[in-house]
Amino acid sequence: MTAVAALSRYAPRYALRIGVPSGSEWLRVDQVLEPDSPELTELLKRDHDASGHTSAHANALSLISFYAGRVPATALLLWATEGRVLDIRPENLWVRPHDGHGLAEVAIRSARFLPGGLHTLYDVVLTQHLLPLAAELHRRTRAGLRQLHGGVAAGCAMGFCAATREEETISPGFLLERWQTFVAQAPGGLARLGDVTEAAGKLVYLRNTCCLYYTSENGSNSLCGSCCLTPREDRLAAYEAGRPILTV
Repeated sequence: MTAVAALSRYAPRYALRIGVPSGSEWLRVDQVLEPDSPELTELLKRDHDASGHTSAHANALSLISFYAGRVPATALLLWATEGRVLDIRPENLWVRPHDGHGLAEVAIRSARFLPGGLHTLYDVVLTQHLLPLAAELHRRTRAGLRQLHGGVAAGCAMGFCAATREEETISPGFLLERWQTFVAQAPGGLARLGDVTEAAGKLVYLRNTCCLYYTSENGSNSLCGSCCLTPREDRLAAYEAGRPILTV
């Protein structure tokens, strides 16, 4: 438990509540993943209302990017730093939405670890969780699977990148190597959907897909810093210059 709690010092996204939460505001992740679940409907509605999406397609892409950037982040960083796999199977997880866009908290049943390494991580983060979520969002909204998987890749990348951005950081070179190991054989073809690189002493992600957030009312026609609609050289220059960026 101590090792899990300690990761929150690198960024707020790594904070996990340990123990089964109480309260109707908490959504069980295994229920979120069920076909036509009211829990996923609730998450989509909150994101739609907060962002002002103009299409169900964009709503789905926005949701999966912020979801993948928050829910598995602790497990990804723990594997990167210690090689251990936290038991974040869907039946052991809960999420509490913000009043608007994003998630306020993530809770885990216990700080238990699973036997195995990278392929076990793939199983609990991708095969059992994020890829089925992408499939359900595709079924509901017809958002393209490649774009949805692009949101999964971008979110997972933030599990590595965010730990290089606050006052207390982990070596960007070390985390870049761990990301490359993670993504090389990741299910869902994540390796083709973008790449992590170092800019201004921090890790950043360069997407090969677009989340369409710029089409929302709150997007104000502004592209995310990682967006593939901006030439790669311009994105890197902006990161190097330390300009404000929109991230998942």
